[in-house]
Amino acid sequence: MDYGHELVFGTFLTPAVDNPDRVIALAQLTEQVGLDLVSFQDHPYQPRLMDAWTLLAVVAAQTQRIKVTTNVANLPLRHPVVLARSVATLDLITGGRVELGLGAGGFLDAVAANGGPRLTAGQSITALEEAIAIMREVWTPTGGGIRLAGKHYTVAGAKRGPEPAHEVSIWLGAYKPRMLAVTGRLADGWLPSSGYAGPDQLTAMNKQIDEAALEAGREPSAVRRLYNISGRFDGNGGFLQGPEELWIDQLTELTLAEGMSTYILASDNPDDIRRFAEVAAGVREAVDTARHQPTNSTATSHSTETAAESAGAAAVPGSPVQVSGFSVVATPPPSVKRSAVQLLDESARPTGPALDPARSYTPYQLQSGQHLIDVHDHLRAELEQVRDLVEQVAAGTLGVGAARSAINTMTMRQNNWTLGTYCESYCRLVTTHHSIEDASLFPHLRRADPELVPVVDRLQEEHKIIHDVLEGVDKALVALVDGSGNIDGLRAAVDLLDDTLLSHLSYEERELVEPLARLGVF
Repeated sequence: MDYGHELVFGTFLTPAVDNPDRVIALAQLTEQVGLDLVSFQDHPYQPRLMDAWTLLAVVAAQTQRIKVTTNVANLPLRHPVVLARSVATLDLITGGRVELGLGAGGFLDAVAANGGPRLTAGQSITALEEAIAIMREVWTPTGGGIRLAGKHYTVAGAKRGPEPAHEVSIWLGAYKPRMLAVTGRLADGWLPSSGYAGPDQLTAMNKQIDEAALEAGREPSAVRRLYNISGRFDGNGGFLQGPEELWIDQLTELTLAEGMSTYILASDNPDDIRRFAEVAAGVREAVDTARHQPTNSTATSHSTETAAESAGAAAVPGSPVQVSGFSVVATPPPSVKRSAVQLLDESARPTGPALDPARSYTPYQLQSGQHLIDVHDHLRAELEQVRDLVEQVAAGTLGVGAARSAINTMTMRQNNWTLGTYCESYCRLVTTHHSIEDASLFPHLRRADPELVPVVDRLQEEHKIIHDVLEGVDKALVALVDGSGNIDGLRAAVDLLDDTLLSHLSYEERELVEPLARLGVF
């Protein structure tokens, strides 16, 4: 689910009290390299950490553009009226550069030891809901005295104001079902950390937020999805464990597949911050390309619906998915094969449960199936780019020397990539997409509908075959570059990838777009 938010990138710095100048310098570096946001944890009971609001004020005074926020503010030790006025004051001083990351206060004993209320986890969430209502009333300039009587906070005639310079967003750090529901109902953003909510958990949590938002009469897109992340640029694979290109691929996939739109790097290493700025530029360009990539799904949907309605035909394996009330149409596979080698026995593919022609779907449900097609259309378009570059080499307009040159930027970001880097990046993009499906989507579908198990098993088997085909493309590319092969070998490898991948994508859409609408993405 791509919620369409503008991408934001920032840092999550440790406010260590033993070196304040370094912390401020890292915040300034965050701005200098072109990032958008700097954030600090807020643990008022911890004397080794600087006070968050004092630090935010100093950082804001020593920067010009970057936004500042808590990540996240400790509500039990910051009364909501006072906190709201602190936020509004700093927002006015900075011309609208303050947002509010807010938490219910997870360290209950530490809060109590420092004079805060001793609440249970459930009571803390209730207090959070009351506090959000109070803060928003403080920021609202009209309406008379604020009067809210709650279980934990009572405001009896408090004056309003000051009004912030801009509409301050409240981002909640949330992981458990009740807090996720509060996020969907009341918050402007969700702010988890990858150490507590890995990429494979985001789908389930996003679903809970979306459902709560809809029940409250809100659009799920009203809730920005932020993500505190950490990783290593010298890692050997895994989530954010590798060079910038891997980070760009993985964060692009999370943006398009999970709707995450703000990435905040937890690092105090200046080199990491500089390299993360390169990642940010790459993700922005890759996501912009994907979002503006033309698709043929709308035109195909209209023509297929018309034909199906006229004939009264029911959907059959291999034909576009079509039932009454279900307007999402799978993309059919190409009618002509490019390669003489066929690795997939398409006739042996299992099919899922029959479609229910009487079932109706909400527009929100239909988005889940359409999103799978949108992601696949991006892969199809990029595959066409790979094929175009191969043909440029064959025609002599792009020399083999260009294919040999190595560059340090992620392939999907520009149109003038060398052939070698582009092909390598495309292989990574497909592999990342399949890895996310294997880790989160497929286990969910197996649990949700046992009739889908044979289909999911087959799709997962095909992932392995496609992985081998991608390796074949890589080997053919290496052979072209080192002179042991030729362009015909590379063209044959890409032809095989074209047949195999496009057939797989169409099969997956045929079998899963309706279950995704019916069962949700997790």
